[in-house]
Amino acid sequence: MKVLLIGSGGREHALARALEASASVSYLCAAPGNAGIAEHAELLDLDPADMDGIAAFAKAEGIGLVVIGPEAPLVAGLADVLEAAGVPAFGPSAAAARLEGSKGFTKDICARYGIPTAAYARFSDAGAAKAYIRAQGAPIVVKADGLAAGKGVVVAMTEAEALEAVDEMLGGRFGSAGASLVIEEFMEGEEASLFALSDGTTAILLGTAQDHKRVGDGDTGPNTGGMGAYSPAPCMAPEITGRAMTEIVQRTVDAMAAEGTPFVGVLYAGLMLTKDGPKLVEYNVRFGDPETQVLLPRLWGDLAQILLAARDGRLDPSMIELDPRTALTVVLAAKGYPGDYARGEEIRGLDTARAAAPDVIVFHAGTKTDDAGRLLSNGGRVLAVTALGDGPAEAQSRAYAAVDAIDWPGGFCRRDIGWRAVG
Repeated sequence: MKVLLIGSGGREHALARALEASASVSYLCAAPGNAGIAEHAELLDLDPADMDGIAAFAKAEGIGLVVIGPEAPLVAGLADVLEAAGVPAFGPSAAAARLEGSKGFTKDICARYGIPTAAYARFSDAGAAKAYIRAQGAPIVVKADGLAAGKGVVVAMTEAEALEAVDEMLGGRFGSAGASLVIEEFMEGEEASLFALSDGTTAILLGTAQDHKRVGDGDTGPNTGGMGAYSPAPCMAPEITGRAMTEIVQRTVDAMAAEGTPFVGVLYAGLMLTKDGPKLVEYNVRFGDPETQVLLPRLWGDLAQILLAARDGRLDPSMIELDPRTALTVVLAAKGYPGDYARGEEIRGLDTARAAAPDVIVFHAGTKTDDAGRLLSNGGRVLAVTALGDGPAEAQSRAYAAVDAIDWPGGFCRRDIGWRAVG
């Protein structure tokens, strides 16, 4: 089978590595890819936003499966365009991708179908939103309805913070994504992520993880796309995971089918483990980043066949078998991230890093090579160094041994990834 992978980040590098290892894959290409993905796939000069161009290429080349990594092409309808052209695609339709593309849509689905989540209200008028905040009090959560690159959420500990967030979001900070808001009750508990595959009817567990969103040690500083993660999440005991799959994920899959927009793809459920049980924080409709860098190294089996089975409506739990060990990844980012940062800095020592400890993988997130073959930084989050070990402490030790072998003065990382699990 020929497979085309869409995307260019660390998530896509993890997908490319797993797809290349799939016995059923004879040819793998990626658009646009990065320097790490180039080790596994032929890179194509195709823009993920050029949906007709991608479909034409896939059809002409006899691509048997297109795997769509990022959320923006999914929300825009790339899977629909591909399927209409007769090209099998892994990823939800635009209608089903609203679970990530519109937080208000997801909250309304939860309300209609009894899916546990925070109480909420929706607003497009600043005055009404502020009146609601004053009536509810703080802490309270303000969210832009649409895609805002992970930055459209403010957990406001004071009313003043919440009111300021309303002005910023409705004032155009996130463009059309902030044209309407969801305002939610503040939920207390530990956060975790659950990943499930769905074929439109069946949902099967892919794994659990916890990530670190804040840029600084001790969960300080601004939110980022993720500074590290580990899998499995120790807080996700079998009973909690079972409840989340039954009460949240499968109920959502059933709801989407009942709405006439069946969900086919990855459901990434952000959960809050409250005293009343797991509740949904929000959904993503694709693999997470950096969570994919700890989920897929634990997955045994032919990833391409698993994803094709989801697309074809024939998922079975027996397809998923996971390495019982812990995987932990540390993100190396450019100094200044998530604010302004430099690009084009040389990175050395990746081979040394891979040899620094057993079971180490270095995933590329924002990299490129120059004409001389040097590896250069080309983004905010640049590398994700993953290690497997017999428990969180061993995985953490191995990952940081590899991180410390990388020669990149312009990079930084958190030094406490996995602190909840290691203790």
